[in-house]
Amino acid sequence: MKPRGFTLLPSPVDGVDVVLADSAQAFGRHTHDQFGIGLIERGAQKSANGRGVVEAGPGDLITVNPGEVHDGTPFDASGRRWRMLYIEPQTLMQAAADIAPAKAFEFQAPVIRDAPLAARFHALFNASSAHPDTLRFDTALLALVAQLLRPAKLDVAVGTGVQHARECIDDDPASARSLAGLAADAGLSRYQFLRAFTRLTGLPPHAYVLQRRVQRARHLVRTGLPLAEAAAAAGFADQSHMTRCFARNFGLTPGAFAPR
Repeated sequence: MKPRGFTLLPSPVDGVDVVLADSAQAFGRHTHDQFGIGLIERGAQKSANGRGVVEAGPGDLITVNPGEVHDGTPFDASGRRWRMLYIEPQTLMQAAADIAPAKAFEFQAPVIRDAPLAARFHALFNASSAHPDTLRFDTALLALVAQLLRPAKLDVAVGTGVQHARECIDDDPASARSLAGLAADAGLSRYQFLRAFTRLTGLPPHAYVLQRRVQRARHLVRTGLPLAEAAAAAGFADQSHMTRCFARNFGLTPGAFAPR
């Protein structure tokens, strides 16, 4: 029997995280910096995101776009087993550019049941976790991307002040901010800003800041920065707070992302 839990596999491919998971853990609303694509192997889960509430079971592909707020809850205590690839946007967009240059792309279907596509995912997963072979990886990535990515839909226009606030948080998530300060910079009341920001991002400001701090900390840990220093640099109160947030978001501790 395979061990339960989360395993980050070593990958020879830059810009790709390879995860094996077997867990009954429920994930609250969170985001990733990367594109995510995975395959449910056992069990089932329900997930809610900006594209609706969906269910995924054995054989289903699951996808998530960078910055997309989503959650994930197993159907029962037996949990589910899945394998997942998290791919940096630049890596995926380079493949998409070969298909339709100068266009923005995204995953539009959060759950896909398609045996040939699942086979292409397996090929990409194996190429991402095997010995270095750029030709094999590039071929598998392009074959999958050509079938899955679609031109991104334009977002509904939002206030420039609210968008600017989001960009400021993205640029420096460690900085302390107040709702009053963010609202004032956007030229809105606190209530107006809270509603507009939550509509834009899917999260209230304090939760969005925490998500960006988790992503910043993951990047810092991957560069080799000691965990305590990464926690402080990302804006966490201490290393234990960072560790709890990692476990809720990734099912893994920060040390799993440290260079080997």
